Amino acid sequence: MQRTLKDYFVLLIKGMAMGAADVVPGVSGGTIALISGIYQELIETISNLNIGLIKLWKKEGFKTFWHTSNANFLLAIVGGIFISALSLMNLMHYLLESHPIQVWAFFFGLVMASVFFIGKQVRKWTTFSVILLMCSAFAAYFITSLNTFGSSNSLLFLFISGAIAICAMILPGISGSFILVLLGSYATISTAIHNLELKKILVFMIGCAIGLLSFSKLLKWLFLKFRNETLVILTGFVLGSLNKIWPWKKVLESVEINNKIHIIKDASVLPSHFQGEPYVMWAIIFSLLGFCFIFGLEKFATKDNE
Repeated sequence: MQRTLKDYFVLLIKGMAMGAADVVPGVSGGTIALISGIYQELIETISNLNIGLIKLWKKEGFKTFWHTSNANFLLAIVGGIFISALSLMNLMHYLLESHPIQVWAFFFGLVMASVFFIGKQVRKWTTFSVILLMCSAFAAYFITSLNTFGSSNSLLFLFISGAIAICAMILPGISGSFILVLLGSYATISTAIHNLELKKILVFMIGCAIGLLSFSKLLKWLFLKFRNETLVILTGFVLGSLNKIWPWKKVLESVEINNKIHIIKDASVLPSHFQGEPYVMWAIIFSLLGFCFIFGLEKFATKDNE
């Protein structure tokens, strides 16, 4: 696919949108990739990364290797994710601490609109599709409602945690950071990064790399063989994940990591049962803003793909 400099700038912006979503625990960058029209190409590009590309480089040169691996596309997306994550991380943490209702309401509206636009890509709805949607939605809801598992410092556990979490990160509807919390390895990884424990960080990153390459191949195969059913399942995952980003939460369990409080388990409650100012009107406004943001993003993506 021939792309102009403008096209790659648009991809960079989409990558930044994915990075902004990944910064927020409970929101998946995969959701943004799916509604912005780059999800399938991203999955195919990642799944095509293998040792054969190195052999191609040696045999036919760097230019052929770069073109075959779709490196320009990948560089624009990954670059956008890193730029956004690094620049917005402190801001998002501040907003989540200072204005949690408004932030969660915005993302609730955003994800709710995503359900509509992802479901719109399903070519044919049947009774089986509806059953599949309900099952996948229940699975996502169940995952986001699980208790945190016991933590472990073993390198094998960190490797497995990385492989599972990165799969969640590219799966619409489920947050990779939430999976780390669920597995009980979030504190271990956070501490390792804070203290620059390179051995633990390296093992975790290797797990992420292997998990990403393996899972992307599975998703590529599913899109190739069962595109309609795969889109139905992804729609269900996004729908079921709405529980995790409901604006009004009651904290049930938390832990202090590096002088910061991290929520381990919470429960969704109605505004009337929320301790503190519920900000219902502000929540409605920010939900509508998130909803409209997805409409604009989808329209922009459609125009870009024409």
